[in-house]
Amino acid sequence: MHGLDTLHIKIFADGADKDGMVNLYGNPLIKGLTTNPTLMRKAGIRDYEAFAREILKEIKDKPISFEVFSDEFAEMKRQAIKIRDWQRNVFVKIPITNSRGESSIPLIGELAAAKVQLNITAILTLKQVRDVARVLHPEVPAVVSVFAGRIADTGRDPSPAMRASKALLEDLPKAELLWASVREVLNIFQADHCGCDIVTVPHDILNKALKLTGMDLADLSLDTVNMFAQDAAKADFKL
Repeated sequence: MHGLDTLHIKIFADGADKDGMVNLYGNPLIKGLTTNPTLMRKAGIRDYEAFAREILKEIKDKPISFEVFSDEFAEMKRQAIKIRDWQRNVFVKIPITNSRGESSIPLIGELAAAKVQLNITAILTLKQVRDVARVLHPEVPAVVSVFAGRIADTGRDPSPAMRASKALLEDLPKAELLWASVREVLNIFQADHCGCDIVTVPHDILNKALKLTGMDLADLSLDTVNMFAQDAAKADFKL
């Protein structure tokens, strides 16, 4: 029994490395996948649609989110409709505002009414969650991605905000709360404890979680000492 098996939360892999995405997709512990333009750029992807369609040939039955990349709402809408039509398991990521701070709520409402499966991203405030909840369609699956890790980066405990966000979505049976911007394995367990529906985990942290969760601490201590000894030997240190 793997330690992650005990959690109620759904774990999504967050990345843009094709081999990593396909490998994690095959793991029954991973219930979905997400990516974004920043991750895709870091992975060296130049053709957005070609990459997405290549991934979708492999990932057919677990939910996967692709994000619009325009900063103008009319073009966001066009991209969202196109992305939606790629495959039935696709969710379309819409940022909560554009780069000028203009609210995406009217667009989110239009797309929800058009029954687009949405993933609303870059949310950090309860007001933003409340505004999103007001325009989502109760019968259309949606993901509300609150960037708990970025909240924590400011020195605030994100857990109270995540619990409050969950309460704001209670009248939307198809809306799921997602804990985003995981920084360490512990965040997966914090997200579960807060009652979040989904947590997105970067590939490197996910691989660490799959390896170390539930590991005996004495064994981990010995592994750590062995690492220090091996690295010291490789460095050929002398005193």
